[in-house]
Amino acid sequence: MMGRGQVPILVLSQNTKRESGRKVQIENVRAAKAVADVIRTCLGPRAMLKMLMNPIGGIIMTNDGNAILREITVQHPAAKSMIEISRTQDEEVGDGTTSVIILAGELLSAALPFLEQNMHPTVIIAAYRQALEDIVTLLKDKIRDIYGRATVRADAGNGSSSKIPGGSIEESCVLRGVMLNKDVTHPKMKRRIEKPRIVLLDCNLVYKKGESQTNIEILREEDFSKILEIEEQYIQQICADIIKLRPDVVITEKGVSDLAQHYLMKANISVVRRVRKSDNNRIARVCGATIANRTDELKEEDVGTKAGLFEIKKIGEEYFCFLTECEEPKACTILLRGASKDVLQEVERNLQDAMAVARNVMLEPRLVPGGGAVEMALGHHLTEKGKSITGVQQWPYRAVAKAFEIIPATLVQNCGANTIRALTALRAKHASGDDVNWSIDGETGNIVPTSELQVWEPLVVKLQAYKTALETAILLLRIDDIVSGSKKKDKGDGDQGGPAPAPTEESMKE
Repeated sequence: MMGRGQVPILVLSQNTKRESGRKVQIENVRAAKAVADVIRTCLGPRAMLKMLMNPIGGIIMTNDGNAILREITVQHPAAKSMIEISRTQDEEVGDGTTSVIILAGELLSAALPFLEQNMHPTVIIAAYRQALEDIVTLLKDKIRDIYGRATVRADAGNGSSSKIPGGSIEESCVLRGVMLNKDVTHPKMKRRIEKPRIVLLDCNLVYKKGESQTNIEILREEDFSKILEIEEQYIQQICADIIKLRPDVVITEKGVSDLAQHYLMKANISVVRRVRKSDNNRIARVCGATIANRTDELKEEDVGTKAGLFEIKKIGEEYFCFLTECEEPKACTILLRGASKDVLQEVERNLQDAMAVARNVMLEPRLVPGGGAVEMALGHHLTEKGKSITGVQQWPYRAVAKAFEIIPATLVQNCGANTIRALTALRAKHASGDDVNWSIDGETGNIVPTSELQVWEPLVVKLQAYKTALETAILLLRIDDIVSGSKKKDKGDGDQGGPAPAPTEESMKE
């Protein structure tokens, strides 16, 4: 205990700001709710778009929760934690980034009245932990038994997506092969070949130059002609190595000289040069060819014959090489079309989410009903179980059940339908029995059977979203102190009492 007249000891720096107590917890809840409100309108098929401008002046238009939160800048540490859980959800399962933020924000909002009534955070946290355990048990024991396994067939190949501005979204397609942004090297080469024989190279079709500086002394005119003749003979030899295999198409990662183009064009061979190594590897998977590093090592079994069509098309102002109609391709290309680059970027983001869902179903082929049905079913089960809990803990437990209704409520709200009427009707459907086959139609806001709506979501996505949202809410409720230090100022600032900079020659001349 400090006696009279003693000077208090400052443990923290004078520039350090400290906030503690119930005020910190309430501010954390409000900051998290503010982040959730930003992307609340981005849920469901009627989601609105957000227009974001990055620091370099670029514009992003999207309704993807993770893409939105990745671009915005926040100051409050609780808001930064909310953005982090969206990134984690995207990395883990690739979908549900918007739902997890909305649910976490609503769970924290549900705890706000109890904090304002001076209920201890430990009581709220205990109720949230109990609710999380019950949710996991319900999903694994009941809903999983109802819907069982779903079988999915897919090609586990190397896929890639290519974007071409122009056209409409309906023109997007999946190619059983590879597409390259390349043209043939000579205008007289064939641009369409059916059942082509393809040779893949990883070497230059030019005269091999010396690795270091080379000096040649020319004394007579015949010497210069001899040098040119040697170069021509070398090009003839490497072209002869290729021509003897009777290929229709030669694709190389390196350059092709004009003389080599001439010889190959005379042999009715189309040439594509300077292809990326990743694209060359995918072409090898598509057509069954083997990439050769030297032309004299080429063999008949290295020639690819599984491609059905080689074609050069002009789309817009650019030429594209298509290798399609392949037999059992081990790679594919998704061609995206759109009116503008902004539309294409949004389509690509949606495609990545869809591919992540397909991956999740392949790894864990169990589905739950979508359209807010599973959230409403969980809310009903938690409400019923909350009646058996005694003590103060039952109120935060019931608040979790109420918070789960935010997902169907948001779907209805984004459709422009009557939220209260739709939620009341949906709640009555789920309370009438154990049937959870009632969902919100995200297009109209009406209540429809799940069998009619045919919207399903992977169980692994839902489990990850619920665990992340509840654990984040628990984490933020456990914080009762925030200590923020001041940023260090540059030494060149006037208020900093450091040594003056050394004089330069220009300053001394002045």
